[in-house]
Amino acid sequence: MAEDLVFYANPMSRARIARWMLEEVGAPYRTEWLTFDGSMKSPEFLAINPMGKVPTIRHGETIVTEAAAICAYLADAFPQAGLAPPTDRRGDYYRWLFFAAGPLEMAVSIKAFGLNVPKERERSIGCGSYGAVMDALSFAVTRHPYITGDTFTAADVYVGAHISWGLQFGTLEPRAEFTAYWDRLKDRPASKRATAIDDEEMHRQLAAAKD
Repeated sequence: MAEDLVFYANPMSRARIARWMLEEVGAPYRTEWLTFDGSMKSPEFLAINPMGKVPTIRHGETIVTEAAAICAYLADAFPQAGLAPPTDRRGDYYRWLFFAAGPLEMAVSIKAFGLNVPKERERSIGCGSYGAVMDALSFAVTRHPYITGDTFTAADVYVGAHISWGLQFGTLEPRAEFTAYWDRLKDRPASKRATAIDDEEMHRQLAAAKD
């Protein structure tokens, strides 16, 4: 039942990643829309996620935060969706899913904020250099059609969302291999459904803010 799986979200956030994953899973869920400076910081929600951020899901008594963790959790919780490889073939799955959550997001954020890591300090930071991260991402998306091989998985949801965002807003180098990889994902029905849901709510919130 939808009441068993609750999704806390805002359409102008990383919750879009989790929405895509939820649509890929295909299980019924209920969305609780939150506002950044309002309900997201309420005592009720802080009791669920002390960071006061989305995405967050509650599945029965289990609470999961962080988009990459939500993708991994949902793939395991709903194995019938086929979004995780067998456990003995999860090397690339875990590797690139958490590469995107760690070094990729860190490198992109550093660049977006105009910060500079001195070359002699690159060994001290998890992402190293932006160029090294871009090269590693190129490696990840060019060996197979999808991250783990010929089959789409939750890792493609997470990596694909980052690449889509990065190409749209210019935080990723516009490499041909990034565009080719996203072209293989962008027309998935679940991705389109998720985008439509979030876009509708985004437009509603923006219109309400003007009133």
